[in-house]
Amino acid sequence: MVDLRRSKPLKKELGLLDVYAIATGATLSAGFFLLPGLAAAQAGPAIVLSYMIAAIPLVPAMFSIIELATAMPRAGGVYYFLDRTLGPLVGTIGGIGTWLALVLKVAFALVGMGAYLSLFLPDLPMIPLAIALAVGLGIVNFFGTSKSGGFQIALVAGLLTILAAFFIGGIPKINIAHFQNILTPGASNILSTAGLVYISYVGVTNVASLSEEVRDPERNLPLGVILALVTAILAYGVGTSVMVGVLSEEQLAGNLTPVAAAGGAILGRFGTIVLTVAALLAFLSVANAGSLSASRYPLAMSRDHMLPRFFRRLGRYGTPTSAIVVTVLTIVAILLLLDPTRIAKLASAFQLLMFALVCLAVIVIRESRIDSYDPGYRSPFYPCMQILGILSAALLIWEMGWLPLAFTVGLVLLGGVWYWFYAKDKVVRTGAIYHIFERLGQLRYHGLDGELRGILKEKGLRGDDPFDEIVARSLVIDLAGKGDFADLVNRVSDWLSEQMPYSASEIAEQFLEGTRIGATPVTHGVALPHVRVEGLEQPELAFVRCKGGVTITFDSPLTDHDHEEATFRALFFLASPDDNPAQHLRILAQIAGRVDDESFALEWEAAQDEQQLRETLLHEDSFLSLLVAHSTPTEEMIDRPIREVQFPVGCLVALLSRGGQTIVPQGDTVFQDGDRLTLIGGPESMRELRARYTDHP
Repeated sequence: MVDLRRSKPLKKELGLLDVYAIATGATLSAGFFLLPGLAAAQAGPAIVLSYMIAAIPLVPAMFSIIELATAMPRAGGVYYFLDRTLGPLVGTIGGIGTWLALVLKVAFALVGMGAYLSLFLPDLPMIPLAIALAVGLGIVNFFGTSKSGGFQIALVAGLLTILAAFFIGGIPKINIAHFQNILTPGASNILSTAGLVYISYVGVTNVASLSEEVRDPERNLPLGVILALVTAILAYGVGTSVMVGVLSEEQLAGNLTPVAAAGGAILGRFGTIVLTVAALLAFLSVANAGSLSASRYPLAMSRDHMLPRFFRRLGRYGTPTSAIVVTVLTIVAILLLLDPTRIAKLASAFQLLMFALVCLAVIVIRESRIDSYDPGYRSPFYPCMQILGILSAALLIWEMGWLPLAFTVGLVLLGGVWYWFYAKDKVVRTGAIYHIFERLGQLRYHGLDGELRGILKEKGLRGDDPFDEIVARSLVIDLAGKGDFADLVNRVSDWLSEQMPYSASEIAEQFLEGTRIGATPVTHGVALPHVRVEGLEQPELAFVRCKGGVTITFDSPLTDHDHEEATFRALFFLASPDDNPAQHLRILAQIAGRVDDESFALEWEAAQDEQQLRETLLHEDSFLSLLVAHSTPTEEMIDRPIREVQFPVGCLVALLSRGGQTIVPQGDTVFQDGDRLTLIGGPESMRELRARYTDHP
């Protein structure tokens, strides 16, 4: 089996505005400034309907991609999702094909600039200029996504400002008579044109390939992508209506600069100039966003040994330099050797196929019932939404004709050949679809569950996970000598039996069974026995420190030995409600992540009492330990009940240590000189407390 060691992670530099700008910038380009004229030659005024119909299969794909991206925020986007759900063969096809489709779209955008620049500079050599722009964008991407994301925000802000002016000036001048024959082209032509312009929208989801670099992806990805899609649908709907309404059918059909022509009809020469500037911003924006997204596909595939190792190398700025260089060189080769204005349109059919597979991927991974699949956003109307995405994509592909279908088949064959002759022997991995087979008694791939658990550890807790409260009310057992594991399990189970409708012996058996079969996570000399049980209202945690060590005997699932032994000085027993497996795994991942910190072992050994033992598990930004004493800032608390002390909003006095005893504080508990407090809360409230009561805010 190939060693899937963790590659160096990409920096998380993209916020909500970056996500929105990249998704919007990748969408409002050739589809808006060039394709309407080509589409009008086929569907006439019905292009307005075609653009709206084209958005239908994109909506299920968007919701599906957002769900997968918040569960698996990894570079590679569609490739990574398909690989981990439908298997590496489909992943290879999706990765190579989507990367090539993105590269073609970037080349198309760079050449599209020529159509608008030729209105004013007919003698300007466009191919050398396009190549220079491709190289320049590659250099920008080399210095990091924060630089590229900031550049993208500026481009999109300028573009949307100009388009808003175009819409405001154009709507009053729309001639309703131009829409009288809107249904004349017929349903077949309208649907075929919808397939042609579908590629106008696909950029809205390309930001998923950058999800590894997004801060707080569970919030910023869904919100940014949905806002971008709403912006795109409004822009295409209003924009094409203005173009059809102010230009005659003869002026629009076949026009490669339809927006400039419409701007000229509305505002004269000034309108032509302003809309040409908008077109240049749009083409430059999509080229930047597309090259940024495209370079992450070779990186992700190299991490999985689908491509050579050099694609995973990160430069000094934390960006995949080799992948960026190869992507830029491929763009340059296309500009020199091919006609991207024709080839890029063929990529629309392949994108439809990929998005149909993404909808299928959501169905597969949900039905696999992998506990560690924990998306921060779940697609609404499952599975009807995904079935609609699959069927609508298939219909549009069929209506587009044989040439786009042949191009799609060619990309599928290319990906399949590469997998068979290069990657097949380098990868021992299957997708979530095999977890469905496991439900039917055939096969299961445990590596995916482990990989998703690793992602959970990276993502950390959610805002509503009550981890600090669980730690604060936890049971603590501190032993100076050696401990007996069975005895510790019984003590913890006695405590838990008071909070659920099970006897102590029943709970103990679950802990012992999980340990016997090797289901207890072990890391850095710490064991984490855990169970999920019905009837428990909230997670509960028990700490055990045993300085003399606790020996545990278990069956290893990785060997043929019946029994193996290991000695531990720290154990954390976790019990969670059965109906929330993802939260159970997030809490386990949080504990494991803290245990992995270099400082944990020293703090654990040095802890003087139960309160300090609990504090070793809390993140320094979420708790503060204070000593109430005279001649200190905390003197104001002495002889006052908790309810009368004005603590910051969201702050809780979780623990109080007095005279060597731990007290669970109540509202009427009166602070005394010498009390030691543990306060928990959000980062803002902790900063406020430090500023008020310590010298180090």
